[in-house]
Amino acid sequence: MNMSETSPPHLPRGPLVVDVAGVRLTAAEKTRLLHPLVGGVILFARNFQSRKELVAITKSIHALRSPSLLIAVDHEGGRVQRFRTDGFTSLPSMRALGAQWHKNPMTAMRMATDVGYVLGAELRACGVDLSFTPVLDLDFGVSSVIGDRAFDGDPRVVAMLARALSQGLAQAGMGACGKHFPGHGAVSADSHHAIPRDSRSLKKILSHDAAPYQWLGDQVIPSVMPAHVIYTKVDPMPAGFSAKWIKEILRKTLRYDGVVFSDDLTMEGAAVAGDILARARAALNAGCDMALVCNRPDLADELLTRLHWKSSRQSQNRIERLMPKSVAPDWKSLQKQLAYLEAFKSVQVLNGRN
Repeated sequence: MNMSETSPPHLPRGPLVVDVAGVRLTAAEKTRLLHPLVGGVILFARNFQSRKELVAITKSIHALRSPSLLIAVDHEGGRVQRFRTDGFTSLPSMRALGAQWHKNPMTAMRMATDVGYVLGAELRACGVDLSFTPVLDLDFGVSSVIGDRAFDGDPRVVAMLARALSQGLAQAGMGACGKHFPGHGAVSADSHHAIPRDSRSLKKILSHDAAPYQWLGDQVIPSVMPAHVIYTKVDPMPAGFSAKWIKEILRKTLRYDGVVFSDDLTMEGAAVAGDILARARAALNAGCDMALVCNRPDLADELLTRLHWKSSRQSQNRIERLMPKSVAPDWKSLQKQLAYLEAFKSVQVLNGRN
């Protein structure tokens, strides 16, 4: 048999993260995922009916090309958890960890590590490479879209619990993604449906909302997702389209060298940049390494046709550093591991189950 018939094509990872419709790849989706501009796939609840099918689709995505595409999911716990049945642990909201901190900080740190480990280990057992977590936004009590997804309103508490949760993810062989830089918690509008504006000063934002990013850095949080929020006293564009926020503040001032993902380009908060091509160009020109196009395969295909972009070697290296480096145990083996069983017990206690 010819090697070309057995070996996946060698394609460097491109800058776009796209999605798929169901629990199996269609021929059209395979063609889309083989496009040089694609570098990753984001999964949703619709891609999950059983663990067996999840393992099958992640395996088929990884087998398509070399190096393999990054497979990611929004799987934070609480309201945002894509996979909830067939053995997946119900994960608490991050606010539950913040509440535990105010009872006993050291216990909360250990519980956060356990949550991160269970979260990462279960996903990796099914072939998922990255969860877009933890949320580093501060809870100001005004944002319904953030709400209990935030650990706390104190940036010091957020940073410590995020560090502990990221340690748990790392123990499972998974990186972390801090979001939504520099902070989404102080605006009431939901960027999925509106264009939020934050009128606070740069000094106020950096000393408060963005402080966890500076304290943790890319060694702890190896990827970041900027907010679709306009900080009117800093830049007229949302942070994810702003070279001032990404190239100047995040990269230079905060010395951050991890992957920067744009938030979903199809959200209303991204509309200020123009059509899908203008949005992608704005995100990539501002300094994003990867841009997400979710729930609109028509727009993904339009972008793949119209966008001309070559990712830098530096950007490709950042993405490669984010990929898991260890072989994850399968689900059956994971259920027998003492570290997982102990962490699972801790999560159950946090959930109010003894």
